[in-house]
Amino acid sequence: MTIPTPLHLIKLCVGADGIEDLAAWQRDPRALGPDGLPRHVTRMWPKRAEALLAGGSLYWVFRGTVLARQRILRLDPVIGEDGVRRCGIVLEPDIVRTAPQQRSAFQGWRYLKPQDAPADLAPARPGDDALPPELDAALAELGLR
Repeated sequence: MTIPTPLHLIKLCVGADGIEDLAAWQRDPRALGPDGLPRHVTRMWPKRAEALLAGGSLYWVFRGTVLARQRILRLDPVIGEDGVRRCGIVLEPDIVRTAPQQRSAFQGWRYLKPQDAPADLAPARPGDDALPPELDAALAELGLR
């Protein structure tokens, strides 16, 4: 039996200006599954689910820049009020900040190969101020972040 190479998803974080907005939304009961874990419900079921579940993460794009990721724990079927089956992407609650990476706009989600994913940033230290995403991205482009 061959273990699949992990694969990631990348998705626009619509309606959120930054990581704090995402974290606040995921604390809302409407964003939680029956098990209390955050989940993102999407219309399409990933065809490469096995690779996503082999250690993949969902990378979040905020205003054209990847800034964070969450590990994908599982994919649950979700039946909407309209009776349509959708995919609930169940996520680890911890949001990991990543090196900023610019992305063009797209709809839905896309697969992201591990070699194309931005690196994780070190956890913030007490007293560190968050930089505005635009400044963080500019520093990363200059190789200073």
